[in-house]
Amino acid sequence: MDTPREASAGNSLLLPAATIFLSAFLLFQVQPMAGKLVLPWFGGSAGVWTTCLLFFQALLLLGYLYAHLAVRHLSQRHQVWLHGALLGAALLTLPLRLHPWFRPSGGAEPLGRLLGLLLATIGLPYLALSTTGPLVQAWVARRGQAPYRLFALSNLASMLALFSYPVIIEPFLPMKSQSWLWSAGFALFAALVFLVARNRADGEPGGPVVSEEGEAPGPAMKLLWIAFAAVPSALLMAVTTHLSTNVAPIPFLWVLPLGLYLLSFILCFDGTRWYRRGCFLPLLPVLLVAMSLSLQPHFRQADSPFPALNAAVRWLGSVRGQVVLFGLGLFVACMVAHGELSRRRPHPRFLTGFYLRLSLGGALGGLFVAWAAPRIFTTYLELPLGLAASGAMAALALAWDPGEASRWRPALAPVLAMSGVALVLGIHAFTLDHDAERTVVARGRNFYGTLAVYDNPERAWRVLAHGTITHGGQFLDAARADRPSTYYSEDSGVGLALASLQEGPRKLGVVGLGAGSLAAYGRPGDHLRFYEINPLVEPFARRHFTYLDHGKAATEVVLGDARLSLEAEAPQGYDLLAIDAFSSDSIPVHLLTQEAFALYFRHLSPRGVLAVHVSNRYLALQPVVRAAVNAFHKQARVVDTESDQEEGAYGSTWVLVTQDDAFFSRAAFQDNEDVKRLPGASLPWRDDFSNLFRALK
Repeated sequence: MDTPREASAGNSLLLPAATIFLSAFLLFQVQPMAGKLVLPWFGGSAGVWTTCLLFFQALLLLGYLYAHLAVRHLSQRHQVWLHGALLGAALLTLPLRLHPWFRPSGGAEPLGRLLGLLLATIGLPYLALSTTGPLVQAWVARRGQAPYRLFALSNLASMLALFSYPVIIEPFLPMKSQSWLWSAGFALFAALVFLVARNRADGEPGGPVVSEEGEAPGPAMKLLWIAFAAVPSALLMAVTTHLSTNVAPIPFLWVLPLGLYLLSFILCFDGTRWYRRGCFLPLLPVLLVAMSLSLQPHFRQADSPFPALNAAVRWLGSVRGQVVLFGLGLFVACMVAHGELSRRRPHPRFLTGFYLRLSLGGALGGLFVAWAAPRIFTTYLELPLGLAASGAMAALALAWDPGEASRWRPALAPVLAMSGVALVLGIHAFTLDHDAERTVVARGRNFYGTLAVYDNPERAWRVLAHGTITHGGQFLDAARADRPSTYYSEDSGVGLALASLQEGPRKLGVVGLGAGSLAAYGRPGDHLRFYEINPLVEPFARRHFTYLDHGKAATEVVLGDARLSLEAEAPQGYDLLAIDAFSSDSIPVHLLTQEAFALYFRHLSPRGVLAVHVSNRYLALQPVVRAAVNAFHKQARVVDTESDQEEGAYGSTWVLVTQDDAFFSRAAFQDNEDVKRLPGASLPWRDDFSNLFRALK
């Protein structure tokens, strides 16, 4: 039975616990909300999401610095007044909305504008939320109550928010309703902070105050905190990028790594029973080597005398196996990092300084992956570096433990050796320029991801790839070099549509340049305009492919987000407008909304054709196009094409949309299904509402 003192202490923690829970929940609800809010302006590339993560980590660091300085230099009463002013200013910025002066233009990297927009939109509310956790925990610690379980509680709230948004909030509420609901939650949070502050301030003179005992951490320990927070943060972002770009562009896959990262925080700071060195430390180097081995180009083709081993290797190389392997590896690495941090957490007197350095480490890890790596590397070398750093971190933890260093010293050499093996294997996988099937001709990387040009000498074949997705190909021999290929073959939907247009000069628009394959269809007198968001694509297309230079049409490339470019232009009267931006590592929802289709139809001639490329392994996008067809009273056909390796043709699905009733009476379209007759309901997407779950196959 609890004593009256214990019961009183428990009751006194209810209000702070509720406040911290709500603040953490709102913090992680607003992150995917912000990503969705900026979607119509900045798109949904991996670079946009990593920039958002970098912003959140930087503002979290600023919030922890605020809390640390306030606790060190202000009385609790002055802390309350200062925090009240911050909350009041944050409330004045609600509800969340876009500020038009941060709207991007042209093809410049949008990093600065995106950060500015996020700061203006959610900066003050996010700062207020990020300060509350450490500040309220410091108030709790002042009374002699244990604050670190509140840190675990905040991470639990973060994980619940993270998983609830795509499952409960996004599928059912438009953006405007989400913004108002979140703003109401913030107002409730502000009221809870007021109640906590009043209770603590009222009890300050006579309440018990925690003693000032406890050894102050030295500079070396503070650096260790930063390092042990930076490594899992960098590995989290590197694994997320790898899974979503190089393994499978599955919607919501980014949720899994972040959820595992938060789960490790919850377990390690809930108590000492979850993190056991004897379990996690032996697992880590084994998983590091396994992950690095699985990155090798022909890992799945490994052949050994042992059938069971071959089957296990094939499974680990599959999409499911990669998700399990890298998810488990990330979780174990985070458990080691956060478990060692928990073992080294300071006396509650130094709590805010501890959290400040954790936040600094997280921000530094995020800065390395989101900002530095794309500028330093031409491929995803941050992944093998992150794996090796995790092993080095574990070795450092074993070596720098005065109480148990001698016990764990024999494990140092194996851990370091296997970390080195992981580093060498990982770098080899990402820098290999030649193997039996392909030769790397060129690599490049920027805000929007990695591009690579590969040659297959045996087939005289060249492709442009973004991650694992092909963005066009070309035969290298002169006889076939001008033949359209991959998703744009003569039998594809867009190929049939172009062949069915009138004989005279045509005006053609294409969203997504790729290798420039559609320029092969150009005729003298045609005008072909490409819209391309990635400034790295055009130099690759011109330097390594000949479609643009050898095409007979007059071509131009408009740099910048296609939707923003089309909005800024007068109606173009396109005879055909092809939308081909869906074969990347992310789903550009803003190019499939009702507002986007209205824009496309505004740019078509009266008899023009809209060709939408909807090939996707994980999403059924035809119902989305059908909703637009119904809303705008158009005719549409679905054209499926089988792959033909000899012709360089890839399997593809295009939806052709027009208001010209005679267009589909041609023989080429007699066997194609009317999109309105496809089974299932229409799936209308709008700028403020989309439901990816309903589109999953």
